[in-house]
Amino acid sequence: MRCLGRLGCLLLVLILLIAAWYTRNFWLPQRWRSHPVATAPAATWQPLSDSGVERTKAALSELSQPHGPVFQTLSGADVASYVFSTLARHLPRSTDSLQAMVQDDQISMRANVRVADLGNTSALGPLAGMLGDRATIALTGTLHVIRPGLAEFEIRSAKLKSIEVPRAMIPNIIARMDRGNRPEGVAPNALPLPIPPYIGDIRVANGRITLYKTVG
Repeated sequence: MRCLGRLGCLLLVLILLIAAWYTRNFWLPQRWRSHPVATAPAATWQPLSDSGVERTKAALSELSQPHGPVFQTLSGADVASYVFSTLARHLPRSTDSLQAMVQDDQISMRANVRVADLGNTSALGPLAGMLGDRATIALTGTLHVIRPGLAEFEIRSAKLKSIEVPRAMIPNIIARMDRGNRPEGVAPNALPLPIPPYIGDIRVANGRITLYKTVG
């Protein structure tokens, strides 16, 4: 009976400890309470904005100062607006409805284009007949600094409407779309991006983009 009594007391203590743990936010000091984990908002397509371009230009201006900051972290939407507004000069004249999205470490551009400007789409097989005269193309990838004054938007995946484009076909599409001069060193699956010469690195993470100044 003593054993049963001890087991009963132990069970009661365990129940009290469990109850105390689950109600800790009511009696523990603030610094020891559990806090809900904040989740990042879902990434969505957004039209390019003039205000985002201006905010990015202002951040670049601060980086250009001799005694200014060595990096600037901006919203993905702002930098994407700046980047894709610049890249728009390389796209076919038929391009319209440019939108951007930044998710995790990827940056995406979506636009409506004339299918004829993309070249031969027969590699898509029977699905090519579903495209019509115009289609939405979505390009997803990341940004790399190649050398002072030049970066690239390296495209790792592409979609035409909802059709996944084979990776081997991406350089051909880029070659047809790009109507600007392609500087030496730009990858076949990338679009060239002129940048200020003092920008040494660009990193995309958690839906935000950080611009780093070359130091030294």
